[in-house]
Amino acid sequence: MAGKVKWVTDIEKSVLINNFEKRGWVQVTENEDWNFYWMSVQTIRNVFSVETGYRLSDDQIVNHFPNHYELTRKDLMVKNIKRYRKELEKEGSPLAEKDENGKYLYLDFVPVTYMLPADYNLFVEEFRKSPSSTWIMKPCGKAQGKGIFLINKLSQIKKWSRDSKTSSFVTQSTKEAYVISLYINNPLLIGGRKFDLRLYVLVSTYRPLRCYMYKLGFCRFCTVKYTPSTSELDNMFVHLTNVAIQKHGEDYNHIHGGKWTVNNLRLYLESTRGKEVTGKLFDEIHWVIVQSLKAVAPVMNNDKHCFECYGYDIIIDDKLKPWLIEVNASPSLTSSTANDRILKYNLINDTLNIAVPNGEIPDCKWNKSPPKEVLGNYEILYDEELAQGDGADRELRSRQGQSLGPRGGRSRDSGRTVLTTWK
Repeated sequence: MAGKVKWVTDIEKSVLINNFEKRGWVQVTENEDWNFYWMSVQTIRNVFSVETGYRLSDDQIVNHFPNHYELTRKDLMVKNIKRYRKELEKEGSPLAEKDENGKYLYLDFVPVTYMLPADYNLFVEEFRKSPSSTWIMKPCGKAQGKGIFLINKLSQIKKWSRDSKTSSFVTQSTKEAYVISLYINNPLLIGGRKFDLRLYVLVSTYRPLRCYMYKLGFCRFCTVKYTPSTSELDNMFVHLTNVAIQKHGEDYNHIHGGKWTVNNLRLYLESTRGKEVTGKLFDEIHWVIVQSLKAVAPVMNNDKHCFECYGYDIIIDDKLKPWLIEVNASPSLTSSTANDRILKYNLINDTLNIAVPNGEIPDCKWNKSPPKEVLGNYEILYDEELAQGDGADRELRSRQGQSLGPRGGRSRDSGRTVLTTWK
């Protein structure tokens, strides 16, 4: 009989530990022989660092790719998506087609974004084209809404500038770098409140790219009704959906935690906007996720010991267009409600069933293609091996919602559309 999986974690969360114990796995310390390490992003740096890192053996797996930050740091995500679009353009791909105003028809899914301090002059140029716009500033390396603020005047960021005459910034370390993005000031509102989507996406390998969408995502609502009024720019209870912020609001509801399931959102939109429009929106959300992963796949260190479960944050505007806001490498496993605890326990359970087949000691040489029966609440979102040979033209037709025929990959599962064979 095979030995039991030995696990380590530096994240003391019951949804993790209960899942390990349920499988009869054995807890060890990081200094002992281990097979499975669910670690923080800080620890993964040490594991793969040139100075302190060590060689993992074939029976060891970890829950992050070495340079996950290519997707999960706000500035690098945007940089990689911009590079991906330019490469497709250079290749003459139909996916990179633009409209008469020079906007991408199919790849315009991140708000206009600049890096600060590096792109300050470019930002000023863009700001002056539409001086009434609102912009949102975020530190590149922070999470949970920390350090974020909104601006609608250049004078509000002059404090960042060493010399307002030359508009050149003080040299700052990478940690202090910011991104500044055009604020989506026309979000879709429900009950007058702004919300975003938190969707979980599991990547088992980047080359070939294979990713799964978790069916049980949720919406996170603000506690205060939305207003685009400039007088409320400083009120984060109006603008930021992060639970870490909203839970301090007077109107925060501890029973439902200001959350709504994605299925509820889908039903609401089907009843208010129609099934076809709603189906198209969810297809577009899936498209955005796959394209963002394809943008980083060439630069990602596709280590065979790694898998990763990302938390995607998407905002839908009032025209039902989805926007990718950011991707989290360590989506919160803290439970704010009873339903939250069940969802996150099941998320980890289903993730482990894919990452560690049959709960047995891992073998990095396996093809990372589990049978459908073990997927649980995950469904295959994109499989590059299945998609090989379909070409960009087929992908474009899928994006435009045309019929793809028997190999087209539009599979319907519980009313959800999954585009599985985009090239």
